Formats: sequence, structure tokens, C-alpha cells
Amino acid sequence: MHSSPVQDTFAWLRFRPALAWVGILGLVLITGLGILAGAGGILRLLFPLGATIVGGLLYVRYPLLYVGFTWWIWFLTPLVRRLIDQQGGWQDPSIVLLAPPLVTLISAITLLRHLPNAHRQEGLPFILCLASIVYGLLIGLIQNSVAGTLVALLNWLPPVLFSFHLFINWQEYLAYRQTIQRSFLWGVLVMGAYGVWQYLTAPDWDRFWLTNAVDTDVFGHPEPLGIRVWSTMNSPQPFAAVMMAGLILLLSNRGSLKFAATGVGYLSFLLTLARSGWLSWLAALLIYFPSLKSHLQVRLLATLMIMALLVVPLVSLEPIASEIAPRLESLSNTQEDGSYQARLDGYNQLLGEALGEGVGRGLGTVVESDRLGSQDSGILTLLFSLGWIGTLPYITGIFLIFFKLFQAAETGLDTFASAARAIAFGIFAQMGLNVAMVGVVGMVLWGFLGIGLAASRYYTQLKFVRSQSINKSFSVVV
Repeated sequence: MHSSPVQDTFAWLRFRPALAWVGILGLVLITGLGILAGAGGILRLLFPLGATIVGGLLYVRYPLLYVGFTWWIWFLTPLVRRLIDQQGGWQDPSIVLLAPPLVTLISAITLLRHLPNAHRQEGLPFILCLASIVYGLLIGLIQNSVAGTLVALLNWLPPVLFSFHLFINWQEYLAYRQTIQRSFLWGVLVMGAYGVWQYLTAPDWDRFWLTNAVDTDVFGHPEPLGIRVWSTMNSPQPFAAVMMAGLILLLSNRGSLKFAATGVGYLSFLLTLARSGWLSWLAALLIYFPSLKSHLQVRLLATLMIMALLVVPLVSLEPIASEIAPRLESLSNTQEDGSYQARLDGYNQLLGEALGEGVGRGLGTVVESDRLGSQDSGILTLLFSLGWIGTLPYITGIFLIFFKLFQAAETGLDTFASAARAIAFGIFAQMGLNVAMVGVVGMVLWGFLGIGLAASRYYTQLKFVRSQSINKSFSVVV
């Protein structure tokens, strides 16, 4: 018997296997009790250490749960950091934020195991990108501070390693697909609901972080109805990237929770006021729709109509409408948009200099802060950090993966595989606006590149096996 979408959605509530969930729930319980007890100082060490230990256990014994756990650590760690900081005092940089890259770096074991044969297993794109990162690391160690270079490495390296881990385990694609779908369904529901609550109430820990960490002119004001929503993340742009991916996946989800997740998901997504995220969603949708078979396109249109009926009344309410409407209008009137003009000016100032970077300045490079918009462009970041020597193989690796994904006609009936390709394209499309290859945004880009490539190889091998079976049957008949 096949399980229903409802059963699949709530399957994790059985808390099996027990050992894995003892580790996960133990980490949650220790963190929660530590926060309630005001033990922020101890938790700064315990949380990343505990997360890494649990991640290691799951990687060795329960690889599917490791994938889901990794996504959730990226989803929730910034919120945990804010709760700890409120109890233990402000600290920047915070070692709590080491938890996501450390958990993800466990997948380096997969690379070490498969590296000798990676080029024979269609792993050349990953080798090219990893070589570029190693090159940037070496240049950074020579030209920049060791600490700054290593911190940058923790942003660059884990997404590519995780992507390779998903790809190389293509035989388990169907199980990984279900795990990722479930993670993002619940992620959109939880993060979306928290984002709406954050906007309406401005919790104390979020206000504390906002007043200490960032320019309130950019992130809003630490008061109810004044925040640019970033939910459980560190800023609106990464949150928008994660939500974009989750919302695209919801279009192919048949679970009972998708409608609740849709309402809070789209509302919080719009309240980020992150135009690059909105454009990314549109780009992903334009890639996703034509890739489906005709009957799936009809189902997608019906889903979009239902979602519009849920979302439009919510965003028409005040004061939400007055926040979102001007931002939407600015997409078609960039001349009067100060933020856009500042970013464009900074981009123009630095582009010529970046194009002249043959060797690059290495990971950890910091461009002069008075040059507006310099750190908002993935293109500039690539050129300054890696130079042409490192940028060309890195971009070549990404293009090779996209070429393979867009050649994979077999995935037309697999709505998840089509969605994964569309999400990766949507994130990559904002390379000129955001640094899309590092941190949590990089996890979205590389995570869906990896699972998309796994789907392509899975269906290619399935087609090959079926053709071999048919040939053998034909030979027996003859």
C-alpha cells in the first residue's frame, strides 16, 4: 500500500528511529531549558557542539534525517543566536552561528570517499567549483587575515559539499526528494508563521538584535508593524531566498498543510520587502511552468488560483498593504528608487576594478565600505575574491550543471525535479543583486542544483535499465 500525502506529511511525528530523535529532541530540550534558565554563555558553546554531534550521528546512521536536520539547522540557528544573546549579552561575531556550517561540513566525508572517481560519476562541475574555492582560500591566506579568510571559507565551502553529497547519493533520490519536500513544507509553515508574528509584535529578542546589529533604516524599526520581516534568519534577503524555494515547492505539494503554509508563507515573503526575492520567485515560476506536462500545467494553474484567493485578501489589509504596495511599484519605477540607484552607483564604481582582477584578492576580501552596493553583487564578489583565474572554473561548473538539468527531459513528470531546477535558476538569476553562492542563500542554490542533478542521473539510469530489460526480453522471445 502507498502512503497518502497526509500520512507522508505527518510521518515524522512517529519519532522513528528512536536513537536519532533522542539526539534531535535532546538538543532542542537542552537549548530550550538553557535559554529559559538564562544560561546564554554556556549555550554559545553547547549549541554548535551539540548540533555537530547530532549531525555526525545522523550522517553515519540515518542519512535521510541528516539531510533534513541540516536544512533545519540553517533555518533556525539565527533565531537561537538571538535568544541566547538576549540572555547572555550581545556578542558579534557569535560562535552560535558556527552550527550550520559545521553540521554541513560533515558531508565532506562524502567528498573524500568519492573524490578519486568523482570525474567518472559526472562530478566534474563540483571539482571545478571546489578547486576555485581552494584557490580563493590560498590567495586569502596570503593577502588577508587568517580569521577573516577561514570565516569566509565557512560561507563558501559547505553549500558545494552538501550539493555533492545530494548528487552522489542519486540512487536514494526518491527518499531524499521526500525528505526535502517535508522539510520545506514545515519550514514555510513555521518560518512563515513566525515572520507574521514578528511583524505584528516585534518580540524582545528581535528588537534587541535589531538595535545592536544593523542599520534600522534598512531593516525597519524595532517596533510592531515597523520591521522588515526576516523571521528566523539574520536578514530579509536570506529569508526571502529560503521562502522562495519553499513556496515554489508548495506548488507541487499535495499535503493537507500546504494551504496553511501558503497563507503565512506568502504574507511573510511579501513583508520582507525583498524585491530580488520576489523577482527570483517570478523567474523560478517562469522556468517551472513550461517544464511540466500539459495536465500538470492545468493543475498548477488551479493551485495558483487557489493560493491567490488565500493571499490577496491578506495583503490587502492595512497596514500591510501600505508597506508592500510602494515596494511593488518601485519594480517598475527604478528612477525614483534611492536603494536601487545607490546599488547601481556602487556597482558601476566597482565593476571596472573588478574586471581587472586577474588573480583576485582571496576569500575574506572586504571592499571599501563607502562604495555602496559592493557587497550586494555575487558577480563582484566572485571577481574580487577569486579573480578571473578562480571565477571562470567556478562559473563553468555551475553552467555545466544547469546544462545537464535543462537537458533532462525525463523529469517532465516529476514536479519536484522541475521545481528544483527552477529554484536553482531563480536564485542564480539574482547573482547581480545578491551574493547568491554563500551562506544560506548558497545552500538553496547549491542544494537544489545537487538534488536536481541527482534526479537527472536517477532517471537516466532508470531509462537505461528499462531499455536493457526490454532488450533482454526481446532476445528471449527471438
